[in-house]
Amino acid sequence: MKTIENYFDPFPVLETERLLLRPLTYDDLEDMYSYCSVPAVAEFTTWDAHQSKENTKGFLDFAMSRYENDILGPWGIEDKRTGRLIGSCNYLDCHNNDLRVELGYVLSNQFWNQGLMTEAVKRIIQFGFEDVGLERIQAKCLVGNIGSAKVMEKAGMQFEGVLRKYMRVKNEWQDLKMYAIVREDV
Repeated sequence: MKTIENYFDPFPVLETERLLLRPLTYDDLEDMYSYCSVPAVAEFTTWDAHQSKENTKGFLDFAMSRYENDILGPWGIEDKRTGRLIGSCNYLDCHNNDLRVELGYVLSNQFWNQGLMTEAVKRIIQFGFEDVGLERIQAKCLVGNIGSAKVMEKAGMQFEGVLRKYMRVKNEWQDLKMYAIVREDV
């Protein structure tokens, strides 16, 4: 049986009008650190703002080990105009039997409110349904993360409810909004 992970060997490079979604490399260290070190970028994530380039290198080490071991790793989001890394996105929680994945993403605050993350998420949704054969793609965000909720809505995902005290984030129990899109929605 072909698994979701099989579609990542070789790692799929995806393209949109303005973006290239491709594997991260160690050459992305400076660009990634420049946005991961911004407190506003990390505010609604499960991780703290990077305090040093060593924090960023640690994440890149994690991504590289996933690629090398044929485990799903993140797409780097490259701005095609500049060739700079401006964010990342990935399939997080993969369920082969249920053909379901969860999306996670982060974008440099210098590129917020330009429709870029929505563009990336739409392309990843398209890849999931058309190439991988998924039935459901879901994503969650902290209740206060209005920007992320808007991305999911603009990408065609439907709000399904609030998961109360669902996850401990930065030592506090948090309510999360659940969004999803299913194959028949597209």
